[in-house]
Parts: sequence; C-alpha cells; structure tokens
Amino acid sequence: MDLDITKKLFLVTGATSGFGKAITEALLEEGAHIIINARGEEKLIALAKKHPNQIETVAGDITTDETISRVTRCIGERALSGLVINAGGPPAMSFEESDLKDWDKAYASVLRWKVKLTQELLPLLKRENYGRIVYIESVSVKQPITNLVLSNSLRLAVVGFVKTLSAEIASNGVTMNILAPGYHTTPAMERLFAKHSQTQGISKEKAKAKFDKEPPVQRMGEAKELASLAVWLLSPKSGYITGQTISVDGGLVKGSFG
Repeated sequence: MDLDITKKLFLVTGATSGFGKAITEALLEEGAHIIINARGEEKLIALAKKHPNQIETVAGDITTDETISRVTRCIGERALSGLVINAGGPPAMSFEESDLKDWDKAYASVLRWKVKLTQELLPLLKRENYGRIVYIESVSVKQPITNLVLSNSLRLAVVGFVKTLSAEIASNGVTMNILAPGYHTTPAMERLFAKHSQTQGISKEKAKAKFDKEPPVQRMGEAKELASLAVWLLSPKSGYITGQTISVDGGLVKGSFG
C-alpha cells in the first residue's frame, strides 16, 4: 500500500531505540524525510549517515524546554506532516516505595514535555489544515501493570489530554491518537525484568520468560509490529481515526474494549 508520505516531513522523538527506532526505520522505507531526536548524539549521527538525504538530527533530552525549542527551530516554517511523541518511562516501583519527588519527576518525564511540544508544534499543523500526531504510551493506561504506579497514573493524564484536544482540533484536519503497547522486546522492558527479578527472587531470565507467557499469543511483540501501525496512523489513510487509544498487546488486556 502506498501511504502517500514520500518526502513529507516528520518528527520522531526517542528515535534511536525501541519503538522510536522502529518507527523511524518504517518511515524511511516509505521515503519520508525525518527529524530525529534522542539524547545520544553518536547514535543519531550514525543513523543520519546511512540516510543523509532523509534525516536531520537534534540531540538532547526532549523533556527539557531547551531541546523542545531547538526542535522547533529546526522545523522552522516548513510544512510538518506528523510527529511521533515518544520517550522512556519513569522507574519501576510500587506506591509505598515512591515519594513526592518521584511523582514530580514522573510528571516532568511523562506528561509536561508532551503538552509543551504539542503546544509548540500544533500551530504548524493547523496552518496547513493537516497533521498526524501519534503518542507512544503503554497498555498500562487500560490495565495497570504491577510495580509501575508512576507510569500507570501519569500516562492516564496523557490519555485525557489527547482525547480532549483531539476533539477541539478535529475540524482542522489534525488527528491525534495513542498507541498503547504491551510487552515488546525493547530496552524499556529491562526495568520490568529487573524489578520482577528483585521482588520475586528469581533470575532476570526467568522473569522474562514469565512476561513471554502472559499475553495470549504466548510471546512478546517486536517493535516493528507496532511501527507498521504507527506509520499508517501517520499517513493520510488514517484521516477518520482520532482521539483513540489503541492497544498493541497480543491480547494482554482482558476488558472487552481493550
């Protein structure tokens, strides 16, 4: 299927690892032009060297106002077709292990920067009467995950924000959707393997095996499986879908509306 995104400009944050990297690779295959962001400059440069005519880089912590400003300046007045808002989550812990400093940090790392980046770039999309925004969150917004109280809580705020704003701007041709991944073979899973190993007194290998068996499909997903859906949501083909939180979880969520 031709997704009609060749040479169109996209922004992908957290682009050198996990879902961000897989989405970047999928966009490159479709011939898109991409501004990629991550904290590690070396990985960004290495990826850009492989695709010098398709990639621009902005290194830095996207949760900070300074990096968001540099991303905005990099885009300039160009037409932006879509953005992938993606970054790692807060530390794995239970409620009783947390204190208010942990909650303050989680607000900054999970919610605040996404609101800030959306505020900065939404006018560019509205100007063109077209745009696609995809937020990468977690299946925990539909079914809480043990020992992820910070993520379980703050990511729900992202869902409320996206659902509300998506209705406000739908008539401007801009869609906003959330992908809620379950267990995938990405570096982010290491914090869960380590936490379960610690709390259950088992090896990390045994902890991983438990996660493999939990979804009905009896395996963890591959990042490229989520990326294929993300790229479609970033294309003109998805224009009648907005304000949705879509699980990509191998059947992990038990509810009828999972």
